[in-house]
Amino acid sequence: MMRGPFCMGGRLGTRVTREIPGAVPRENMPADLPSPTASSDPSGTAPSGVTGQQLTPPHDRHYVEANPTGRRLGLLTLTALGVVFGDIGTSPLYALRECFKPEYGLTPTPDNVYGVLSLILWSLILVVSYKYIGFIMRADNRGEGGILAMLALIIKEDSERRRGRAVLIALGIFGAALLYGDGVITPAISVLSAMEGLTVRNPSFDVAVVPLTLVIIVMLFAVQRHGTTRVGSAFGPLMALWFVSIASLGLTQVVRDAHILSAINPIWAVRFFALHDLHAVTVLGAVVLAVTGAEALYADMGHFGRKPIRTAWFWLVFPALLLNYFGQGSLILGDPAAAENPFYNLAPRLLLLPMIALATLAAIIASQALISGAFSLTQQCIQLGYSPRMSIVHTSAKEYGQIFVPEVNYALAFGTLLVVLGFQSSSALGAAYGIAVTGTMTITTILFFVISSRRWQWPMWKVAALTLLFIGVDLAFLSANAIKIEHGGWVPVLMAISLFVLMTTWKRGKLILRERLQEITMPLDAFLKSLSSGKILRVPGTAVFMTSEAAGAPVVLLHHLKHNKVLHEQVVLLSITTAEVPEVRDDERVEMERLEHGFVRATAHYGFMESPDVTEVLGLLRQRGLKAKPMETSYYLGAEQLIPRQKAWKEGGMTMSIWRKKLFAVMSRNAVSAAAFFQLPPNRVVELGTQIEF
Repeated sequence: MMRGPFCMGGRLGTRVTREIPGAVPRENMPADLPSPTASSDPSGTAPSGVTGQQLTPPHDRHYVEANPTGRRLGLLTLTALGVVFGDIGTSPLYALRECFKPEYGLTPTPDNVYGVLSLILWSLILVVSYKYIGFIMRADNRGEGGILAMLALIIKEDSERRRGRAVLIALGIFGAALLYGDGVITPAISVLSAMEGLTVRNPSFDVAVVPLTLVIIVMLFAVQRHGTTRVGSAFGPLMALWFVSIASLGLTQVVRDAHILSAINPIWAVRFFALHDLHAVTVLGAVVLAVTGAEALYADMGHFGRKPIRTAWFWLVFPALLLNYFGQGSLILGDPAAAENPFYNLAPRLLLLPMIALATLAAIIASQALISGAFSLTQQCIQLGYSPRMSIVHTSAKEYGQIFVPEVNYALAFGTLLVVLGFQSSSALGAAYGIAVTGTMTITTILFFVISSRRWQWPMWKVAALTLLFIGVDLAFLSANAIKIEHGGWVPVLMAISLFVLMTTWKRGKLILRERLQEITMPLDAFLKSLSSGKILRVPGTAVFMTSEAAGAPVVLLHHLKHNKVLHEQVVLLSITTAEVPEVRDDERVEMERLEHGFVRATAHYGFMESPDVTEVLGLLRQRGLKAKPMETSYYLGAEQLIPRQKAWKEGGMTMSIWRKKLFAVMSRNAVSAAAFFQLPPNRVVELGTQIEF
């Protein structure tokens, strides 16, 4: 039945609701769902896939040149310090300390200290320098890095290996889900580690560590809505000061005992395993904390490029980390009691409080990078069709990549506070942190194998040799952390599994609904032919109907015509698709085709790291000759209310259990409105809805 105008959130609209059991008559069909080549969701549903559009990446966004030099290279390198290296840069706060935890039973003898230092050194060389900087960063998607960028590259593969590709996509999605766990644990362990320096100054401060950590975390998430534009320029110099400071502390101790540098010899690592057998594998679970943040080098590549990241790593970050770790090792050899907190024990008494303050700032910067990464990851998930619509707020008019996602921010804040309250110390969080990091690293290696062998066509001997080396290291770290599942490692695993279920449920649900509705889509040619009778009243103005099926007549258009009996003089059928590139140039943004009876068919292309903006699209269409005045243009959207039937879905080669159908319906109801997601003028939107039983 027809309902009158309603006002919701300042949006005036009209909603038509009707229940449709079983087959859906064409005239009552809800707004179209995305086709296999249309990934955005103009009708009120989420994206479903990636298009095969071969589009050129833009050069006027946040992309940087491939080979910067001189002052430009220096500026990018300094900025990268504040964004890319915060996580791995704060690892000295807890990594070596964790290796000598009392429960490991590892006494600080010369053999053990040299062995652990050698393991840390060669882990940094093999994982960060060789694997990520040397090879993984080559797997860029038009300049963009990260596990979902790799996934987009794999999605572009032909469909001959459907089963294998489905497994790889599932791995990629699970790896992305693990990164959210990393986004929860990193702020907790980093800020806790910084605050624990207070107990070195005075053990009675122990009771204040957790409350202070909670206050800092609340403040950190509270300022996210304002973006990082104002403080971002200070991140680079602050992290540069941090690395110079930790290098100076370590160098002072190394100079006193230069023999500690003999741990560079990998024979010490081999001897460590020979002395401790399987017990050494357990220690690897702590050693891996030294390479946390390696994935950030790859994920943030699109913001800075390979060269600035490589320059910052080899000229400052890597030497500073080594000096600090070796300084901590030398200190432990001279004073075994210092193993309780070797980082802060390196600092002279007078410099302890300044170092705690600087460590807190470094921890905040490290947390900021992971939080911002979670926002970007969410945006990619929405565009690739693995998440319902969420609010995407751009916090900077100049820096395109700075976004804020309120729903994700609240979830991360809640999860981080729970983790701090549950674990109470950075040492207890070590196991939880390791499993998230090593799981993502292992999945990245598997995806790299596929890309290097199938897309790059590298010789199989080269691909196999690299993969065996990388996967051997990854699995060693993963197995060392797997035995800690019961001691906290279950936290990121549980989070990843939960997010994986949500993401795959959304994707499967959209595919099922699209399959259900495609068979009853009315061809556009047939619809235009029906208008030839001239019996439909045309009124002045422009109507924009959002659709994801460019070849069919939008069902929201059929609903409008059925109930209102009129059409505007100009009708724009607008489809929004997601390409496999991170961003799309403005000159390739839209395609426009004029049809009969005042109809215009338009397609807007967006990259998987962009947020669709329909008003921007209309502006580009006006530049191509479309005459549409903003105050005389109305936007029509379709909205579905899903009613899951009490039996599993088993049609068209797809299955979905009852509980997942109900979960999908809940996710659909709580998605952000299409009008808000597509940034439509609030007072120019009309929504027509349909109840669908599935």
